[in-house]
Amino acid sequence: MHKPTLPYSLLLIVLFFLLTTKVKSLQRGRMVGARQDIDNVKTNKEVQDLGKFSIEEYNKEIRDNIQPSSPIRSIGLGGGSKLTFVEVIKAQRQVVSGLKYYLTVKAHEGDHTRIFDAVVVVKPWVQSKKLLNFGPSLESNLNQVFSESRVV
Repeated sequence: MHKPTLPYSLLLIVLFFLLTTKVKSLQRGRMVGARQDIDNVKTNKEVQDLGKFSIEEYNKEIRDNIQPSSPIRSIGLGGGSKLTFVEVIKAQRQVVSGLKYYLTVKAHEGDHTRIFDAVVVVKPWVQSKKLLNFGPSLESNLNQVFSESRVV
């Protein structure tokens, strides 16, 4: 008996298509919707402006008292002192329904320099920016604790 080869041929074509699209996406070095590092963060005006925006939004929140629905993670923020923006030191971008920016921001809190993580969504077509999350940078603060604990 002769087996039908059309279903097998169709299956091979579909598999070939799926594999080539996956390979092309890997060759570009990223998957659609994945976070991408932003180069030259310190000279990127848009990224620096978003870092400043996140600090301004934080300062507004502490001035108006932090609400339960606030994006501010108050744990480890000290006494709720006003922050002064210094610079964004690291940034990533992700395409969502807009652009989501993951920022590591350096700021002064009184006499201390602190590192914070901020997440901002930008929808340029409606001229919208929204701070989704803001709080102490766990990665930077852990690195600081470990480096201080090694000094004897």
